[in-house]
Amino acid sequence: METSGKSGTSGTSGTSGNELPGRPRIGALDGPVTERAACVLAPNPSPMTLDGTNTWILAEPGSALAVVVDPGPEHEAHLRRVLDTVERGGRRVAMTLLTHHHDDHAAGAARFAELAGGAPVRALDPRRRLGEEGLAPGETITVGGLELRAVPTPGHTADSLSFLLAADGAVLTGDTVLGRGTTIVVHPDGRLGDYLDSLRRLRALTVDGGVRTVLPGHGPVLRDAQGAIDYYLAHRAARLAQVETAVENGLRTPAEIVAHVYADVDRAVWPAAELTVRAQLEYLREHGLV
Repeated sequence: METSGKSGTSGTSGTSGNELPGRPRIGALDGPVTERAACVLAPNPSPMTLDGTNTWILAEPGSALAVVVDPGPEHEAHLRRVLDTVERGGRRVAMTLLTHHHDDHAAGAARFAELAGGAPVRALDPRRRLGEEGLAPGETITVGGLELRAVPTPGHTADSLSFLLAADGAVLTGDTVLGRGTTIVVHPDGRLGDYLDSLRRLRALTVDGGVRTVLPGHGPVLRDAQGAIDYYLAHRAARLAQVETAVENGLRTPAEIVAHVYADVDRAVWPAAELTVRAQLEYLREHGLV
């Protein structure tokens, strides 16, 4: 199992796709999605990775250059399929970008760089970079007329970034917002306060930045970005209140709290949910609530 730290369920099973938060696109996510973005789905499905990792290929129409976001795990057939998809479009890979350091997004980056003729890998985490350039929060990346902005979205991990693709009214969110279910805060690297700030930052893009669509790191495309983020904020507030109540009722250990608060979540992801509970407890202590 990949261990990128996501919760694959959110208590919304049994409803139709159009009733789920964010109006997820129906059908397998593999192929063109917007004018500038196409997905190649990695073959690594699990309770943690949902259908698998979404590797994104971005290019300006008519350009000979492409950007690959999150090449995914070190899976040779997948990495070659990504490169073949780029080349079939008459393009070459100019660079690879990483939303964060987790293996299901980044472990294949070094091998993909080899396959792509040494194209650089840019990331916020220096350990994942190949080449001299990293990424800075707020930086604008321009490749062959394609313009992306690196949006700081720490919380799931400290190095989490999203990428604003303004020309398509879209944002690539990595694990900060998923296409199905809700993500976790990977304590102690991730912090809940940071995560809530990141969700608010993304929501502001749906108001002031023209963002309508979420291109997530896992799961289907969300066609109502604001609705999805509003759901995430409400869901996180509800979970935090449940954890606070659990502590008030005498539950003390993270494992006890998970069993009580996350009873509606697949037990396969309880160990990951415990990381979020630790982050929630830290947040409550910092704010003097427990």
